[in-house]
Amino acid sequence: MFYWILLSLAIVAEIIGTLSMKWAAVSNGSTGFILMLVMIAISYIFLAFAVKKIALGVAYALWEGIGILLITLFSVMLFGESLSAMKIAGLVTLVAGIVLIKSGTRKVKSQPVEAHHATV
Repeated sequence: MFYWILLSLAIVAEIIGTLSMKWAAVSNGSTGFILMLVMIAISYIFLAFAVKKIALGVAYALWEGIGILLITLFSVMLFGESLSAMKIAGLVTLVAGIVLIKSGTRKVKSQPVEAHHATV
């Protein structure tokens, strides 16, 4: 459960960092760029810890996929970007892909490591 929380925090940090990029681009201050750099760095750090126990493909698909989905929705609400039928179809396809990746991942039980001794 701890690693899923780390992955969730990585997703939140990625969303904040990416939205800060847009905010920095439309405003003339450097605060947005600093926030972007900090949040993207934090996002990668949390993601790196999350993949210790979550399959890399699943973690990355969730991190990037949920990030894209929420960034797109927030950019529509916060920055007035358009949301066309094609974008909606893409987001639905993205969510379907995430579900397929997650459901297609088997949990492998760890096998005890046997000590192999070389005989002389």
